[in-house]
Amino acid sequence: MLKALTVIPVRAPVQTEPFDLCATLLACLRAAGESLQDGDVLAISSKYASIAAGRVRKLSAIAAEPQAQELARRFGMDAAIAQLVLDEADHIFGGIELGFLLTAKGGVISPNAGLDRSNIPSGQVVLLPRDPFATAESIRAQLQAAAGARLGVLLSDSWLMPGRFGTTGVAIAMAGFKPIRDERGKSDLFGNPMAVTQIGLADALAVCAQVVMGERDEATPFAIVRGADLQFSDAPLSVDDVAIPWRRCIYIESLTIGLLPASEPCAK
Repeated sequence: MLKALTVIPVRAPVQTEPFDLCATLLACLRAAGESLQDGDVLAISSKYASIAAGRVRKLSAIAAEPQAQELARRFGMDAAIAQLVLDEADHIFGGIELGFLLTAKGGVISPNAGLDRSNIPSGQVVLLPRDPFATAESIRAQLQAAAGARLGVLLSDSWLMPGRFGTTGVAIAMAGFKPIRDERGKSDLFGNPMAVTQIGLADALAVCAQVVMGERDEATPFAIVRGADLQFSDAPLSVDDVAIPWRRCIYIESLTIGLLPASEPCAK
């Protein structure tokens, strides 16, 4: 039987320096009168986790090398940001003259390798967690010990959907549950076999969490997602469990190797 899904926002103090993330979370849960229950998934802002781990950089301390200076000139960027993108990105596809490079970072296609200048003092930038899957697993282990319950954890962020206005949620990393539900070979409503469908459960939960966590001054870096139909597991997870190979990605393959010879983006 289908269950209702509940998403509970949990406010927390604004942070700009390294801090104890799990201790802060447990204190915030107590202050909110909430507790973690068996089967809960805790969504945590990846930015909040990064600040806790000291992944904040002052732009004035970044020395831009010639390649970064050229990217900055070409795409209208801050040269220090361009240098950080070069340092952080797994791959840079290109950019637009609004100060953004399209990059791959940790299995997510995003602008500027996930660097974030919002909700941090001016002149500073927050990087994505250095090892997000290890971070998620460490948090899960600590929370399960404290709560005495079986839990899932996901580090969430916001990203841009190709071709759409607005940001939505995405799971940077997760621990404690299988992030993908494979529907291939199963039947649809009319008995047709599903050929390619795999449901991104972790990303779907990140979207739900993002709705209550917000993007601006909500100060809500945590959300409890309760009632999700998940398969919990202690198996270690990595980017390979959620990131599709580029040759099978409709966006990357179509716009690079699979681009038709006469294709050009159409202006609306």
